[in-house]
Amino acid sequence: MKESEFMNPQDEKKIALSKNKLILLVAGSCVFVAFGIWMLSISAAEIESHRRYNDPLFVHGFGLIVVLVFGVSGAFGIKKLFDKKPGLFFNSIGIMDNSSGVSAGLIPWSEISGFDIYEVHKQKMLVIFLKNPEKYIEMGNAIKRHVNKVNFKLCGSPIVITSNALKINFDELLKFSSEYMAKYGPSA
Repeated sequence: MKESEFMNPQDEKKIALSKNKLILLVAGSCVFVAFGIWMLSISAAEIESHRRYNDPLFVHGFGLIVVLVFGVSGAFGIKKLFDKKPGLFFNSIGIMDNSSGVSAGLIPWSEISGFDIYEVHKQKMLVIFLKNPEKYIEMGNAIKRHVNKVNFKLCGSPIVITSNALKINFDELLKFSSEYMAKYGPSA
């Protein structure tokens, strides 16, 4: 099903991307990238002169990881700042996820078997259980497939949605998901 076929004017709920949250994400990512670059720029002699963390390979490796992770995060934030599509869209057909760098796209109600909450360090995420998770694990490029596999191992599903980039909080995300599942889910 194409995205244009998904847009159904009856009983729809569009949730916009939050430009303020995305700006904070980009700003925070820039700070961490700068920190990572600083770690990479420290000389081996200077690192070895400290009592703690005196292994240049560890410090430079950690700096590289910080630059890569937060560089990708910042790039996602910049891309989403210019995205005109809703971050999340509910209607009688399913959920259209456009809320992250590894968005699932269209998830028809017929493929959803339920929801759960996964929490890490007070960060709540909506886990969408699927009848055929393998189909979604294998979607997208290599990075997206890897993230989908990690999500499946950690949460039991390749699709995990946060409200971090959305103009709603997590409780509202859970409420809308539950309401639409009750109306249009397989058991409805």
